[in-house]
Amino acid sequence: MQVTGVRTQQVLVPLAAPIRTAIHQVEAIGAVLVWLDTDTGVSGEGMIWALGAGRLKVMEEMVLSLAPRVVGRDPHEHSAIWREMWADINFFGHKGLTLFGIGAIDMALWDLVGRACEMPVHRLLGTARKRVRAYHSGGLWTSMSVDELVAEATAFKAQGFKAMKMRLGRPSVAEDAERVAAVREAIGPKVALMADANQGFSVDRAIREGRALEAFDLTWFEEPVQAYDLDGSARVAAALDTPIASGETEYARYGFRDMLERRAADVLMPDLQRVGGITEFVKVAHMAEAFDVPVSPHVYTEQCLQLCAALPNVEISEYMPWFAPLYRETLELVDGDFIVPDRPGLGFSFDPDAIARYRVTG
Repeated sequence: MQVTGVRTQQVLVPLAAPIRTAIHQVEAIGAVLVWLDTDTGVSGEGMIWALGAGRLKVMEEMVLSLAPRVVGRDPHEHSAIWREMWADINFFGHKGLTLFGIGAIDMALWDLVGRACEMPVHRLLGTARKRVRAYHSGGLWTSMSVDELVAEATAFKAQGFKAMKMRLGRPSVAEDAERVAAVREAIGPKVALMADANQGFSVDRAIREGRALEAFDLTWFEEPVQAYDLDGSARVAAALDTPIASGETEYARYGFRDMLERRAADVLMPDLQRVGGITEFVKVAHMAEAFDVPVSPHVYTEQCLQLCAALPNVEISEYMPWFAPLYRETLELVDGDFIVPDRPGLGFSFDPDAIARYRVTG
């Protein structure tokens, strides 16, 4: 089997309503869909995404620039292909869009191998479980009123979720604390609650806010400070009893090694496109396991279920509904857990009708 070509398509999926975090205002989610075709007729799929469509073209070109490293190759050689792509991007650096390109192709390679072998990726990696706890991450935004937060949190609980995440970043610690208190009261003590500052705080504000929120038994306090401020994140982690979660904006194993060595987070959150795809995600998870640090994937709900099934230190999966309209298949939630699909490859396939509906032209 050989890869014969790389295909891409830009899409833009509008949100039902604009959302706001401590640092983002978002109206639509853009993505570059990627297919690797082979001489056997089997194709593998990958995807990278962005907030809006403004930089989709440069993301697409990054993927296509790596096509010579994969076309003509046996997809089972994904480890060697990854190393060659890593060497190929050296001039431009090993963070940023270069890793997005590697991540997209690596995802598609693993999906392709699974489809060719008629096996789910979790079986290729070694299965640890068949279901994983889920938390709803697609709501409870800073732009919502307290009444809206309570209504949405109650709805998530009614849908069967036993964990959920809200965003922080109102002007004062007291206002954030009031909002967290309202959500905690609405969902009760048995539903896990996370809070995400989206890198919006100074170290001092993060520590003050974290202390104010400890009464609400948060599962974690996410990205309290800028992602590049590892020392600052470590100061916050040392000052609080609540675990600190971070890593969605970190790149490759070396970035996560720095996080572990500096004790910058208690939970690592690799993002498939920034970490460099499945090959590198697995290395990061194993490295974290050696430090007894849990891992929770960032976004990429559909693709990451296979990793959740294979990696013992993945304790919970993020549910972000943004990309669900792009797929033929749907997620299965049972008693607060996602059931890991046993379908070949990553278990989800792009829907041609959805692609036609959301495609970016011109």
